[in-house]
Amino acid sequence: MSRINLVTPEQANPEQAELYAAITSQLGMVPNFLKVLANSPAALKAFLGLHTIASEGDLTAKTKERIALGLAEQNACEYCVSAHTAIGKGVGLTTDEMAANRAGGSQDAQAAIAVKFARSLAEHNGEVTTAELLEIRNAGYSDAEVVEIITHVGMNIMTNILGKASRVAIDFPKISLQKAS
Repeated sequence: MSRINLVTPEQANPEQAELYAAITSQLGMVPNFLKVLANSPAALKAFLGLHTIASEGDLTAKTKERIALGLAEQNACEYCVSAHTAIGKGVGLTTDEMAANRAGGSQDAQAAIAVKFARSLAEHNGEVTTAELLEIRNAGYSDAEVVEIITHVGMNIMTNILGKASRVAIDFPKISLQKAS
């Protein structure tokens, strides 16, 4: 049970209802974590704006989901692992690839560096080394893509924190966190 109120469609005020209609038109549903964010329509609008901006850019949908999975596992957010596994399947990631992403890598050499870089950003609060920046550039990522990775890290950390703080009920097929070795 969520520790923060979920604003149901029946409880939604006109502003929340309008946001829910837009979300439903895109996703076919309003995920529970967005129902938590809806407690503050300003927070929900801010997230949706960031998500819209982050969905553009040069990074592929697969790379974005690889990063999201790597961070969700690193930050122990079962809601986010479950959500991004469903989304990852939708963009064509295999089960083995998603397991690699959750472990901090990828079966694709270039994507492995992006996942590794994203996890380092999160782990070190942005204090990455010059060597890490050179590694991601040498892997073929432009400065624009590096900035997009940083943006995705920020957005995913926010959703990981929200999922964990609220303990929101998982409304995607549930995926358990990997066991630490």
